[in-house]
Amino acid sequence: MEDKAKVFIVCGNRLLKEFIARILGKKSDFEIVAAHGLCSASWDEIVNSGADVLVLDSLEFFVRNPASSARALKNSPRCVLIAMEDDQNRFLMAIRRGARAYVLQDASAIDVVSAIRTVAEGHAMCPPLYAQVLFDFIATQTDELPNKRRRAQWGLTRREQQLVPLIGRGLSNKEIANHLSLSEQTVKNHIHRILRKVGVSDRLSVFEACQTQYGALSTKDNRYST
Repeated sequence: MEDKAKVFIVCGNRLLKEFIARILGKKSDFEIVAAHGLCSASWDEIVNSGADVLVLDSLEFFVRNPASSARALKNSPRCVLIAMEDDQNRFLMAIRRGARAYVLQDASAIDVVSAIRTVAEGHAMCPPLYAQVLFDFIATQTDELPNKRRRAQWGLTRREQQLVPLIGRGLSNKEIANHLSLSEQTVKNHIHRILRKVGVSDRLSVFEACQTQYGALSTKDNRYST
């Protein structure tokens, strides 16, 4: 590449953030436009930074920043996820969010730089063992499309649907309880039932799945207000 690829780094792990900034800073084809912690990163700042690539070390960024939808990511810096768990479901979730590369925790520094460079050049990268996962997912996509039958099978109550956008905002059980004037244990029980009904194992997956099924959910929507 003749021009330098501009990189915006957002890492919850401070040492990892500094390490990535250091190794990219030694490369002549990269320019670090910013490096922030997970909590201090502003989605608007990222979008307006002019960065070509966004490097993240956590899918929780999407919970903290609901505005960073899959559509938004496709029209903003191309996303590279690093230090990721070896988890097929989280890999597919990252792809649905618009990520262009998924780098596992045990990857070398060379692998990380290669992934960032590949994405900066307009391509995508995933671990070889996940290529089959991706092919299988696409092959079965028709069967997984949202439909009224699956929505009915979930059977989320009105109260459970109220919790979904609050989960998407990254609120804790205590914060949700205060917002809805419920006990923390009641909220915990509701979330446990939502996880079971939707068939996922974590809060991020709940919000992702419910956005697909029910469309964009918002706490400003009267249907979910208290």
